Amino acid sequence: MKLALEEAHKAAQEQEVPVGAVAVLDGELVAQEHNRSIQLHDPTGHAEILVLREAGQKLSNYRLKNLEIYVTLEPCAMCAGALLWARIQRLVFGARDEKAGAVFSKASLLSEGRFNHTVQVVEGILAQPSRELLQEFFAARRASE
Repeated sequence: MKLALEEAHKAAQEQEVPVGAVAVLDGELVAQEHNRSIQLHDPTGHAEILVLREAGQKLSNYRLKNLEIYVTLEPCAMCAGALLWARIQRLVFGARDEKAGAVFSKASLLSEGRFNHTVQVVEGILAQPSRELLQEFFAARRASE
């Protein structure tokens, strides 16, 4: 999770929404990324999507069954859906996203029995520093407007 937080800091330095993600398989780092929607001119350039793409390429498979994803913020609906379709084993996230989170906050897309695949979910790991980074980023953005 610390690597995901480091990625979130990179995003903030690049003026992207500070969210970072890493993919781990059998305890080994497979991929790490941060939000890059602005840089890539891509609305799907969320950290989770980018890390899934990289992991899929490295593992030569679109099914990422035993992969664990660590992300600093609760995934949105797009990212939660991608985790399902990739057959991710486990999601670990930091802070809840009360405005757009699709795991617990606004929707429960990863709830057991909802789809034909279930993603194990662990929340609250390094939640405070993840939340603070986001709050500082948006406070600075509002101050400069």
